[in-house]
Amino acid sequence: MTEMVQASHTLEVATRGKGFVEITGELTRWLASVAAENGLLTVFVSHTSASLAIQENADPNVRCDLVDALDLLAPEDRAYAHQEEGPDDMPSHIKAMLTAVSIGIPVRGGSMTLGTWQGVYLIEHRARPHRRSVALSFIGHAADA
Repeated sequence: MTEMVQASHTLEVATRGKGFVEITGELTRWLASVAAENGLLTVFVSHTSASLAIQENADPNVRCDLVDALDLLAPEDRAYAHQEEGPDDMPSHIKAMLTAVSIGIPVRGGSMTLGTWQGVYLIEHRARPHRRSVALSFIGHAADA
């Protein structure tokens, strides 16, 4: 019989500025540290100018194209009413609203049920590097000890 567990953790992610930062490995390691077997992993980024995505992890050009597409949807050279924090701030809020700040990933057999070419990413929407806090929560069954 497996034990029911609930675990939480805060992952600090350093970004280099605008773009995708893969966090799949960190999530995998944390799930192993709590002996997660079957359940649900919730990932939440607590910022209004960064977001999360599950995306292709094989071809980096996919992520470049996605950044370009988001830039077209929320350009920095538009006259926004909110401009107090620089030209990339309001577009960053729009991009975070269009993507996700929270995702749920089923865990089976101790692994996230990601597809073959899927990875979990934090998306930094600001131009400058930041340190982003990502809250992790697992609820489910732990592996037998």
